[in-house]
Amino acid sequence: MAPERLAARIRKRLREESGQALVEAALVIPVVLLLAFGVVMAGRLSHAKVAVQAAAREASRALATAPSEQEGLINAMEAGRSVAEGYGLSGGGLTVDVQSNGFERGGTATAEVTYQVPLSDLPLLNLVDITVSSRHTERIDLYRSREVAAP
Repeated sequence: MAPERLAARIRKRLREESGQALVEAALVIPVVLLLAFGVVMAGRLSHAKVAVQAAAREASRALATAPSEQEGLINAMEAGRSVAEGYGLSGGGLTVDVQSNGFERGGTATAEVTYQVPLSDLPLLNLVDITVSSRHTERIDLYRSREVAAP
């Protein structure tokens, strides 16, 4: 086969397939973008879950180790918010709820932390609202000295 004929055949073949790459890209790019945004969303959710668990644990621990119920409730709220802030959770979507459950020796101190994960900056996922929450209960030590309440 003459080199001219071979070159003409190759050019003809290339002209016939000129739109194929564009069609393939149009089919593949949305799937790749959705996959990438899904990975970012999963990362944000797992980070928020770890942060919420840590905040709940620290808040209940602060309440359980406090010398009095009033001081414990204040310390627990501060500890929960401080830990959440340390993890980068914004205050707007964060809720910290602590319960002393009577604050008796051998009783329990409970903290529940919820956080609304912001996904509005992610295309295709901005319609999804996801709330992450965690609850932690800490036992109040039986032998820990407590402040005596005035009668």
